[in-house]
Amino acid sequence: MSAASLRRAAAATLLMLALLVALLVAWLLWHKVSGDSSFAGPDSTVLITPQLVERGAYLARAGNCAACHSPRGGGRYAGGPGIATPFGTVFAGNLTPEPTTGIGHWSASDFWRAIHNGRSKSGRLLYPAFPYPNYTQVRREDADAIYAFLRSLPPVVQPNRPHELRFPYNSQAALAIWRALFFRAAVFEPQADRSAEWNRGAYLVRGLGHCIACHSTRNALGATNSDRELGGGLIPVQNWYAPSLVSSVEAGVADWATDDVVDLLRTGTSRQGSVLGPMAAVVFNSTQHLHDADLRAIAQFLQSLPRDHDRDPAPPSSLPAAKPQAALLVAQMAAGAEIYKQHCADCHGVQGQGAGGAYPPLGGNRKVNMASATNVVRVIVEGGFAPATAGHPRPFGMPPFGHQLQPAEIAAVASYVRNAWGNRATAVSELDVMRSR
Repeated sequence: MSAASLRRAAAATLLMLALLVALLVAWLLWHKVSGDSSFAGPDSTVLITPQLVERGAYLARAGNCAACHSPRGGGRYAGGPGIATPFGTVFAGNLTPEPTTGIGHWSASDFWRAIHNGRSKSGRLLYPAFPYPNYTQVRREDADAIYAFLRSLPPVVQPNRPHELRFPYNSQAALAIWRALFFRAAVFEPQADRSAEWNRGAYLVRGLGHCIACHSTRNALGATNSDRELGGGLIPVQNWYAPSLVSSVEAGVADWATDDVVDLLRTGTSRQGSVLGPMAAVVFNSTQHLHDADLRAIAQFLQSLPRDHDRDPAPPSSLPAAKPQAALLVAQMAAGAEIYKQHCADCHGVQGQGAGGAYPPLGGNRKVNMASATNVVRVIVEGGFAPATAGHPRPFGMPPFGHQLQPAEIAAVASYVRNAWGNRATAVSELDVMRSR
């Protein structure tokens, strides 16, 4: 075959592939447009009563809506904060009933479609930084209650900022393909073989609470990995590790007393430990406001999760020595011990025993011993602060040391606390510190 014939064949093949891709995109767009309509639900007029507004305010807290939609120092739910993603920044919308920049012209069904289908009033596809892949399980009556609450807010004139996303992620076609691959509108289906309390907890965790949005790994296109529900994952861009809720060596609570789980969610601290980082904000904005019955329902659901034995502790004798890190650890332990003595021992104790009710012990601490050292590094660099809650209004905090210690020193003290007092975890390198920061 001549060179000209080869070129023509190659051009024909490329043309055919381009045509197939175009047909696939067109099919996906048609599929999503036609498929979503069946989930739109009937149009309805919501009778807004004080009781419905109060219930909606409670549900909005359960969904932690204010965390993204309320700008610091600005009007409540007026939008504006940016949500950083690996694909660019998505800006939260104005949810006040202002007619031109908010949702003042939205009907209850418009709001339901956004919650349930991830579509705005105009029909545009919404980005899943708004966690509609989880909110799709929210019941219509709960969406209507949240809508009633939002309608009761003072209107705020604040134009919505356009998203700052890179091509092709800023296109509706790319978003339609993402949705075809990773999103299905659904409803929460109670499990008949489970109690009403367990089902309530599952509904809050999987739906309004959207816990999997943080406590899960994500694929290259940003979709959560539902195969390992609540199995832990690095929060994109924020670089905090949301630990596994199904592993006893990370954040699983199967062996906890229910009261300890409730205390942690209500106050940010319990006999078992305290929350820090992004979870401290969740407790402050959301879970501390939940009713005791709902907290107990969440606890029951979390305690029932199947254990991930891949991340459960192995007997010490079966743990292989980390030979590539042996030299690094030997070099770090002496330096780390000195840094710990100078900066940490006054609070956490010479033997890492902590001080009850104030400073957590480091020996045997799950946060310290996790496979990922990301959170340990973040706390050393930025400090660690539990939330100030009604049940624990004056929590003790840890000051940041990122301005005092060099990366090598941070790595050394992190490796030291992860391998002293019976702890056994991988060493932390300077590169690990730079990545975590």
